[in-house]
Amino acid sequence: MPTTPEPELLEETPDLHGAYPRLSPEQVQALAALGERHEVRAGDVLYGEADTSCDFFVILEGKVTVGESSGSIVAVHGPGRFVGELGLLTGRPVFLMAIVREPGAVVCIPTKRLRELIASNEALGDLILRALLLRRSILVGLGTGCRIVGSRYSPDTRRLREFAARNRLPHRWIDVEEDPSAERLLEMLGIGPDKTPVVVLGGSQVLRNPSNQELARALGLRDSAEGEISCDLLVVGAGPAGLAASVYGASEGLSTIALERLAVGGQAGTSSRIENYLGFPAGISGAALAERAEIQARRFGARLEVSAEAMAIEPRDGGYAVTYGDGEGDWIQARSVVIAAGVRYRRLPIERLGEFEGISIHYAATIAEAHMCAGDPVVVVGGGNSAGQATLFLSEYVPLVQLVVREPDLSVGMSRYLADRIERTSNITPHTSTEVCELQGSGKLEAVVVENNATGERATLKARSMFIFIGAAPHTDWLGRLVELDEGGYVRTGRDVAVAGNGAAPAREPLLLESSQPGVFAVGDVRSGSVKRVATAVGEGSMAVRLVHEHLAGREHAERAAQQRAQVGLDIPDPRGLPGRS
Repeated sequence: MPTTPEPELLEETPDLHGAYPRLSPEQVQALAALGERHEVRAGDVLYGEADTSCDFFVILEGKVTVGESSGSIVAVHGPGRFVGELGLLTGRPVFLMAIVREPGAVVCIPTKRLRELIASNEALGDLILRALLLRRSILVGLGTGCRIVGSRYSPDTRRLREFAARNRLPHRWIDVEEDPSAERLLEMLGIGPDKTPVVVLGGSQVLRNPSNQELARALGLRDSAEGEISCDLLVVGAGPAGLAASVYGASEGLSTIALERLAVGGQAGTSSRIENYLGFPAGISGAALAERAEIQARRFGARLEVSAEAMAIEPRDGGYAVTYGDGEGDWIQARSVVIAAGVRYRRLPIERLGEFEGISIHYAATIAEAHMCAGDPVVVVGGGNSAGQATLFLSEYVPLVQLVVREPDLSVGMSRYLADRIERTSNITPHTSTEVCELQGSGKLEAVVVENNATGERATLKARSMFIFIGAAPHTDWLGRLVELDEGGYVRTGRDVAVAGNGAAPAREPLLLESSQPGVFAVGDVRSGSVKRVATAVGEGSMAVRLVHEHLAGREHAERAAQQRAQVGLDIPDPRGLPGRS
């Protein structure tokens, strides 16, 4: 193993809410049975920053630190603890390196066996999974991992930061406008400020203004090989509905691939707190729910492609060919397709909106946006649950949140429990029957002009950021004219569509969630008439897999029947259009 100089001995990091638990002797013994014991010396590197193939280590004797290659230490572990990151379960690179500080012994467990343990040993598996999830949250909060260097006024900097935040990737933003370390780092890398943004990975790899696709590949978010791929089930979208379809499809023996345009979790992944989802009485963040679902899907064998946008679909060879990616012509041949592409945020019809987007105007309220506008007044626009959740979340970070709602009362489009909490929060000011009509500022947002739609009275609200949650439009333009859509562009399913066939299967009554094309299903927000709730989306995603099985079984039956007819000469039509016998 490579070595590094041994620093002064360090004290063990206290457990943080279960992130660094100490295993019992029985748990250590159970894990030891899955791996091999290794004697280690001070300075041995168990794994390095950005390593893509790491093992899981249980410490028997000695001490191990995890930290950055720069020398910054995040945690110190002693006997009875384990070393590892969430990437072990998702197949992604690790963000920190693990170094032996005191000589001793460790048990090295292959990641495949670790995944099997988590699936089979509920108590120990839950303990390990909870710790790895908490460790990811700690890394996100500390800003470890990759470094994004760029200007706060650059749309590309904002794009890269949003991509990292939405995918829960630990990262640190270095602002070339205000951070004195930016100039030193760029000088060391030989890059001028005008060439930013750049992303620094693993301390040495530099990506110059990478596209989301390039960054996804570098961070291990793209699983499959490029070119032609085939599968039983292709899921387009990895929000709650798409993740549920991926979990159930893979767990029930279907080769399953999911494509996601931006980040696993979809729109729900941006929610700071989902408080009415069954089984989570204290609530759960959309990002945490998405992380758990992604681990489930991958454990069953589903392949998730992030930053892989579906571009087109067409019937081919009895199934469907879906072109995806970034214009490189990659495509997937699928026997069935579940459309879970969700919706895209609607924009306010006001002047100068594009000027501030990516700088001061946001369509999600995650921890990244909260840190960006901490200490400044903000405006939230919208009257639905997403706007209400964002308002309450931001109120914990900023001195004043001005909530602009065009309806006369908060409870018109928002759950009563959210409206009540907003009205009781001292640093939130609701403005009902009000709409945004003008943006003010030079380079960045300074104020928002609003108008009361009942009285016509105008007011100017000071704000450094504005968050927009005014609904969304379905992401269905890539479907062309393949399936029937309603007047709003949502996919019609079941009884709402006419009997249809794609040439590869006989015309029949569509199944419950099936579109006008046999074998193409729609679930979640993209489906016409759907209930816009996380629980409903999960239910539809899981139900769709049962319908996929029914479609595939019917197709296989029809193919066998056709083969049998051909064998006995029943496939030759007679002049009346009826099957004839030879």
